[in-house]
Amino acid sequence: MRTPRLAALELRRFGRGRLPRAALVALLVLPLLYGALYLWSFWDPYGRLDRIPVALVNDDKGATAGGKRITAGDDIVAGLRDSRTFAWHEVSDEEARDGVEDGTYYLSLTMPADFSRRIASSSGDSPETGALQVRTNDANNYIVGQISRTVFNEVRSAASAKTSRTFLDKIFVSFSDIHDQTVTAAKGADRLNTGIGKAEKGSKDLADGLKDAKSGSDKLAKGLKKLNTGAGDLQDGSRQVADGTQALADKVDGVYGKAGPYLKDNEKTIGDTARLVADSAKTVKDNLDVMVKLAPGAAKTAHASSDVLDEVYRTRCEKAAVPDPACPDLKRARTAAADVAAVADDLNTLIADQDGDLKTMRDNLGTLQQQAKALQARAPHLYEDVSDAVAKIDKLNSGAQKVAAGAKKLHTGLGTAQTGATTLDKGIGTAASGARTLNGGLYKLSDGSGKLAGGLHDGAGKIPDYDKKDRDRRTGVMSDPVQLASHDLHKAPNYGTGFAPYFIPLSLWVGAMVAYMLIPPLNRRALAAGSPAWRIALAGWLPVAAVGVLQVGALMAVLHWAIGLQMLRAAGTIGFLFLVAACFAAIVQWLNARFGAAGRILVLALLMLQLTSAGGTYPVQTSPGFFNAIHPFLPMSYIVAALRRLITGGGLGPVWQACGVLAAFTAAALALTAVAARRRQVWTPDRLHPELSL
Repeated sequence: MRTPRLAALELRRFGRGRLPRAALVALLVLPLLYGALYLWSFWDPYGRLDRIPVALVNDDKGATAGGKRITAGDDIVAGLRDSRTFAWHEVSDEEARDGVEDGTYYLSLTMPADFSRRIASSSGDSPETGALQVRTNDANNYIVGQISRTVFNEVRSAASAKTSRTFLDKIFVSFSDIHDQTVTAAKGADRLNTGIGKAEKGSKDLADGLKDAKSGSDKLAKGLKKLNTGAGDLQDGSRQVADGTQALADKVDGVYGKAGPYLKDNEKTIGDTARLVADSAKTVKDNLDVMVKLAPGAAKTAHASSDVLDEVYRTRCEKAAVPDPACPDLKRARTAAADVAAVADDLNTLIADQDGDLKTMRDNLGTLQQQAKALQARAPHLYEDVSDAVAKIDKLNSGAQKVAAGAKKLHTGLGTAQTGATTLDKGIGTAASGARTLNGGLYKLSDGSGKLAGGLHDGAGKIPDYDKKDRDRRTGVMSDPVQLASHDLHKAPNYGTGFAPYFIPLSLWVGAMVAYMLIPPLNRRALAAGSPAWRIALAGWLPVAAVGVLQVGALMAVLHWAIGLQMLRAAGTIGFLFLVAACFAAIVQWLNARFGAAGRILVLALLMLQLTSAGGTYPVQTSPGFFNAIHPFLPMSYIVAALRRLITGGGLGPVWQACGVLAAFTAAALALTAVAARRRQVWTPDRLHPELSL
């Protein structure tokens, strides 16, 4: 019977009932549960440190340094809360101590009451070291204590660096302040030197000016004498004006005393009279215009009437045969008409001759009308207007009196000024002598101030001046002069990814170990039929190798899509794990085939040796010498190294090396299994009566 057929028959046994099927499913799922659960539990413990309860005690009272309030404890607390390193619980010191003791908190961090004061002392005369107090309890958890020491060392370093930066920043600020003050002093010395130079020149000009002032003061004294004389004349004249305004005010006040009451009592009468005058002027003006307009027509009509009456009179009285009895009346009428015509001619002539005077009369009548209306409008206020006029005249009189008094004072003051000008003339002579002495002293002072300014400029150039950017850079370097520049060539994103190369081969070894608890390492039918040993070995190996392939597929599918394992070389990882499953199946098969029941114990022992010497957690160099000695001779050592390169990246040299080692182990194990199969075809007393049966 062919080897693949023998392997298929071995697997077909698991389809004959419920329990065999369940056993096959368990066989496939067991490595999945083993590897996935382990990796899941270890996937990202550092990413969940914020779930670890830690007591935080802030007894810091704060301090004041350089006029600024320092609360280092509050700053550290705020930074720790922002970092979310642990689940911080702010409690009292007693609660923290009890909590760490009974396991409520894994550890505690305490900022003592004098923490800020000690930090602030770094800029004073007696610097002290600030201490952060950490309380741990390895009886609660040893690893948490180790992690906390690393975290709190970083906290301490950050706090120390911040304190150093503050202290050094003050030093550099002081340098800058000294530099700025020296520069200011140098500029002030420059201005002083310039000012003294100007003062020296000014003192010379002062001396020259005082000489001229001496001549001017003499002229001033003479001029003031003349002014004093003129001021006397002004005093006399202003006195006369004041007397005149006083007389005017007295007379006006007298008239106002009499006319004022009349104006006040007869305002309505004055207004009515003014209105009457305005109306009369308007009537005369209007009639005058009518007369001038109608006069020529009236004269013409009068002559026409006179001519008609004259013709009637001649016809009835002079030419008629019998005179008319009304002739006397007609004669009188003719005479009257002639008189009217003569008067009309005279009036027309008069109007023509007096046309300019009539125009003037019309204008005057218009002016009279307007003035009468204005008087009518102001009539209710005449008393107030006159009263205001009288008040102004009185005010004029008061001003004239003050002018007279001022002129008198001016005359007196000019007399005093004349005396002072004489004294000034003598004083200027003395000042001129002092100005010449001052000029000599300022010349020496100017030379000294120039040397001072030069020295201050030289000193300012030697004092460092740091701006904020430069100051930050220098304080950063001096507070933390050594920096750690780290670069991870192929960084694993989390704890689980880093441990996957260790747990995946572990789960596949367990899968192969359990598989050979259900599947015999050597096919009984092939043994009974006397098949060749190599065929018997392959027939027992192929079913477990096939199950191993399925185990790899299920395990990696869950790790990738359910847990989130990311592989840089996914296809290479899967293919390599197929080889790992085949190699482990071959090794476990040989141990079971060669040693029987004792082989299962050897499988567990070999697993323990591989786990402790593979370097899957800590580097193998940190293990005792025994494990370093067996490390190169076990397959899992090469599998872990290869999976690290396939999952997280790096050169493929360890992968090819591991493939060669696994192929060699697989071939050797199959060969040894064939030898064991050959031996199993020969019955011995030990096989008939084994000492141990499992």
